Amino acid sequence: MSATSKKGGAPGSPTSRKAMPLREAIETLRAQRGAGDVVITSMGSAREWMAMGPLDPLDFIHVPSSMGETLSLGLGIALAQPARRVVACCGDGSLLMNLGALVTIASEAPPNLVVVVFDNGVYEVTGAQSAPGARAGADFAVLARASGIASVHRFGDLDAWRSSAASALGAPGPVCIVLDVAPVPGAIGPRSPGKTAERGPAFARALQGG
Repeated sequence: MSATSKKGGAPGSPTSRKAMPLREAIETLRAQRGAGDVVITSMGSAREWMAMGPLDPLDFIHVPSSMGETLSLGLGIALAQPARRVVACCGDGSLLMNLGALVTIASEAPPNLVVVVFDNGVYEVTGAQSAPGARAGADFAVLARASGIASVHRFGDLDAWRSSAASALGAPGPVCIVLDVAPVPGAIGPRSPGKTAERGPAFARALQGG
C-alpha cells in the first residue's frame, strides 16, 4: 500500500496495520541495489543485511551507531557524492530519536537520497519494548510529507513492495519509503563487522573510487 492508501485503525497501530517479514523486505531492497549505490544500514536492518552475504565496499554498517543518526550520515554522503544513489535505512525507534533529519533532508533536497524506514512498532534489539510512535499511532509517511519530502511511499504488503520497489527507489529524491514490518522474535542487536578505525577509511576509499 502507498502513503495515500486508506488503512483501518490508527495509522501505524500494531493492531491495525498489515506487516511484512523483515528479512523478505530487506531481500527486496537488496535485489534492487545498483552498481555504485551506497547502502547504509543500522540496528535490525544491519543485522539482516550482513546475514545475506558478503558486504559490498559501498555498504556501510552503521554499528556501533548513535541511534537516529543514520539518516544524517546518509544525507551528508548524498550531498558529497551526487552521482551515487544513497540508501539510508533506519528503524522507527531510531527515526524518533532524530525526526528533525526529515526536515533537513527536505530542505537540502538531494535527488539521490532514499530513506527507508523499517517500522515494526518496537525497540527490537533491546527487548521489543513498544515504541512511543506505535502507542501514539504515529504515521511516519505522513510525518515525512509534512516535513516537506514530496516522494513518500508506504507498504505493509510484501507483494506490493516487491512489485513497486524499483519505481519507488528510482524516483527522483529525496525519497522516503516506510515499510511496515513484523518484529523478529528474540532478535538481538547487530555486531560490527570490524573495527571502525579500519572500516571508515576503507569506506572512504570506496566512495572515492579507489
